[in-house]
Amino acid sequence: MSAPVLDVRAVTKVYGDGEATVHALRGVTLRVDRGDYVAIMGRSGSGKSTLMNILGCLDVPTAGRYLLDGTDVGVLSEYQLSILRNRRIGFVFQSFNLIPRMSALANVELPLAYGGVRPADRRRRALAALELVGLSDRGGHEPDELSGGQQQRVALARALATSPSLLLADEPTGNLDTESTRDVLDILDGLSASGRTIVLITHEDEVAARAKRVLELVDGDIVEDRRQAPVEGPPPRILETGGVR
Repeated sequence: MSAPVLDVRAVTKVYGDGEATVHALRGVTLRVDRGDYVAIMGRSGSGKSTLMNILGCLDVPTAGRYLLDGTDVGVLSEYQLSILRNRRIGFVFQSFNLIPRMSALANVELPLAYGGVRPADRRRRALAALELVGLSDRGGHEPDELSGGQQQRVALARALATSPSLLLADEPTGNLDTESTRDVLDILDGLSASGRTIVLITHEDEVAARAKRVLELVDGDIVEDRRQAPVEGPPPRILETGGVR
């Protein structure tokens, strides 16, 4: 049996000391298998962002172990962590985080360039990723020439270009209108149906309803972990080329 994509074992995170001590996570244990689609919900201060930062290897736990795709993150150097983030995790943020004055295609190519992929290969893979999110005709447009929904789809393409083991999305629809939210969720549905492993943070019931599994965090611990029949979107769009599926 293959290792889970995420294997979190009794992870705690403590900030400060003395009277200023904050227990952001209190012994979180979590397993996410390949192909799962998980929504993490919780009120402000519940520990969602802290957990997401640890899952994304942007922060380290105070105690406990975290294995990503079978690799114990806690024993890696900063350099090794940067390689792991680049190759195995695709990030999608609420604020898009696209680079201004760079085309959509160039934005999607960035993680491939950082990963040392040759120019011809990264162009091919970036074009395939843009096609997957329905923006093959917008590759030459800069972010300010795109709608919010289109910018988030470019961010999704950028996250997928490296064919990561895990797609991490932090409030991916938080800045979008209803129609754009539906477009992004339909793409995530298709990615899930094609076998992608997705973990997202959201406070929106509509977004969580699309996931296969919903976790609720309260005061730094998981108090509910439920499976559900997700709301179905359209049939998935799957590319046969470009290294993106």
